[in-house]
Amino acid sequence: MLEKQKITPHLWFDDNAEEAANFYVSVFENARILDIGRYTDVGPGTPGSVVTVAFELEGQKFVGINGGPHFKFNEAVSFFVSCDTQEEIDRFWDALTPGGEIQQCGWLKDKFGLAWQINYSGLSDLIQDSNREKASRAMQAMLQMKKIDIGELRAAYDGQ
Repeated sequence: MLEKQKITPHLWFDDNAEEAANFYVSVFENARILDIGRYTDVGPGTPGSVVTVAFELEGQKFVGINGGPHFKFNEAVSFFVSCDTQEEIDRFWDALTPGGEIQQCGWLKDKFGLAWQINYSGLSDLIQDSNREKASRAMQAMLQMKKIDIGELRAAYDGQ
């Protein structure tokens, strides 16, 4: 029996929840598949086929469900990945973008259509600084980026 989490995001996939869960587990270092639920002879799916996949990424539990083609992901819900270094940003960006869609300001959609924000953990400090000129320069720099570049953000903040 899985340990209960008060709120668990359920991600609706057509029929590739297991593939998606395995992909996400390969992207994050602290990640694992927790459980795979399969249909039985009581249906409604084919007995033995995957209905749900419980997985954990960096301590956050998720469940992927094979619910059919009725619903698709959109940017109304995204997952924010807080990165301390450019290397970390680059690693997540490079892992999640193939087959997906690159968007502005550190946003991307992965090959499954799930929206992610791969961002610098210190961004809020830069753009909310009490020095409004510095904050504005950092904000303007970020708005021009697709993948976040910490060096460029800091240079803009510093007026360089």
